[in-house]
Parts: sequence; structure tokens; C-alpha cells
Amino acid sequence: QVQLVESGGGLVQAGDSLRLSCAASGRTFNRYIVGWFRQAPGKEREFVAAISQNGHMPTYADSVKGRFTISRDNAKNMGYLQMNSLKPEDTAVYYCAADASGRVLPTTRRDDYGYWGQGTQVTVSS
Repeated sequence: QVQLVESGGGLVQAGDSLRLSCAASGRTFNRYIVGWFRQAPGKEREFVAAISQNGHMPTYADSVKGRFTISRDNAKNMGYLQMNSLKPEDTAVYYCAADASGRVLPTTRRDDYGYWGQGTQVTVSS
């Protein structure tokens, strides 16, 4: 069983930065694809970013490309999402997810991720 716990959310002003962390349990974290999704009230959960097993081939939603950076530290069983130049439309609950299926390329599809954290709230005021 893989457990994921997000942290680092909070209330910030437009233009500010936040760094979200995803702490993972398990003995094979370095084999997982790690993804970040977000869900605003009344909207479906949407893809934000994903990263491959070894930290290569990061993938981003167009809405965050150039502002967000996904990374991972396999030695620490940690995933990260650095969020810069935050906008009010970034307000959402952010979820860390892991794909342990052996898939090589980062995926944007929610159903491809078998493990999910409980989410951390990010609120950006204007």
C-alpha cells in the first residue's frame, strides 16, 4: 500500500509563491510516476503536472506551464510542486497522486493513478 500526504498549501496573494510537498510511504517510490491534480469547488479534478520515475520528462498543463515546476527526491520519498506567479484561478485543493503500474511516460489521466493523497488547500487572493 502506498500512502501520500500533501503539505505546504495556504493563503497567499496573487503573484506569490508556494511549494507543495508530497511525502510518500513505500519501498519503491523511485518506480512511481508522480502527478499533481487540483480541484476547485464545482469543477472536476484537473491535471496539473506529472514527472517520470527518475525525474525526467516533466509534463504540465498549459495553464501552469512556465509558472509551476514539478520535481522529486527519490532518496527522501518526496515529490514537490513549486508554484510561482500564483493567480486567483489557481485556487483549489491540490492532490498528489502516484502511478505504480510501471508506466514509463507521465500520464495526465486521473484513472491512471492508483494512489492519492488527501489534498492540501491553496487559496490565492486578488
